[in-house]
Amino acid sequence: MHNLDKNITAFVKLGNFLIQFSDKENNKREGVEHNELFYDGFCHQLQLAREHNGWFTKDNLAFALGQWSRALSRENLTHWLSAYKTSPASSKRVAVIMAGNIPLVGFHDFMSVLLCGHSVIVKQSSNDRHLLPYLAKYLEYAEPSFKGKIAFTEDKLEEFDAVIATGSDNTSRYFEYYFSKKPNIIRKNRNSVAVITGKETEEQLAALGEDIFRYFGLGCRNVSKLFVPENYDFDPFFKAIYSFRDILEVQKYTNNYDYNKAVYLMSLFKLRENGFLMLKEDKNYSSPIATLFYETYSDSESLQKKLTEDSEKIQCVVASGFSDNEVAFGKTQKPELWDYADGVDTVEFLLKI
Repeated sequence: MHNLDKNITAFVKLGNFLIQFSDKENNKREGVEHNELFYDGFCHQLQLAREHNGWFTKDNLAFALGQWSRALSRENLTHWLSAYKTSPASSKRVAVIMAGNIPLVGFHDFMSVLLCGHSVIVKQSSNDRHLLPYLAKYLEYAEPSFKGKIAFTEDKLEEFDAVIATGSDNTSRYFEYYFSKKPNIIRKNRNSVAVITGKETEEQLAALGEDIFRYFGLGCRNVSKLFVPENYDFDPFFKAIYSFRDILEVQKYTNNYDYNKAVYLMSLFKLRENGFLMLKEDKNYSSPIATLFYETYSDSESLQKKLTEDSEKIQCVVASGFSDNEVAFGKTQKPELWDYADGVDTVEFLLKI
């Protein structure tokens, strides 16, 4: 791959820079490259991100940056890219249209384009527009060959060779129409589910709380639905997730909880709830904020068949001993670099365009 070692080194430096912001209180460290130029400015961008988007709390920003600082180790980057033997025939211009549901949600696409030797044109979501341009400046400083290869636009996308677009089911129809003539990856709505057997430990159920509540459930890797055995007793589940009750301190979450509860009660839906999370029996996968859908199952074979049939709607299956590609409890928001969204290998796509 084109200048791969130099490019990996730039992202390793960025990972070392981001470690400083991986706790709720920023923690300036000695010996971090380019800190004198970028540290104070990034503190300011984090403040702007919080003010602009009420879902981007200090805790969730610190968590997201901590995950990226962990992912961007030389060992991780080298292991990830060592699986690919080819380099692109020529550098292309790749447009990346990003969602804005969780902080830096489009960073993996952005990084993949650059590491594959292409130029990136980024169209950000208005919900998450403060962090990435600043980190792009850091990368250009850490590796000058990135200069001229990173562009941000708010206008109509023009003059690009391929596109990676992430959006809702509605916007994906527009994307498919608009980008059909170019090589593309178009991602739609997906949700994650958890399969409960009734044999889970209290630690596993508590870890499931992380999969449900991290980023307030706004990510495609967040669990939005449970599959439980018939006559399942929800008491151990509610007891195990009680430690997440502080989520009510975030006004936007509380407002959604109160609103959705009122709607459900007026519609005479049967609910189970614990004061900060509602459980509603529902066939759908995508549940509103502060709500978790659930469905019962009688045997694991038929449930596996159902989840296979519905695989286009599902990002992760959280379970213990249920299927080969399950995600462990508490791990949905800690993907590895090689855990591709929707199971589509972005790097392979980028090396072939």
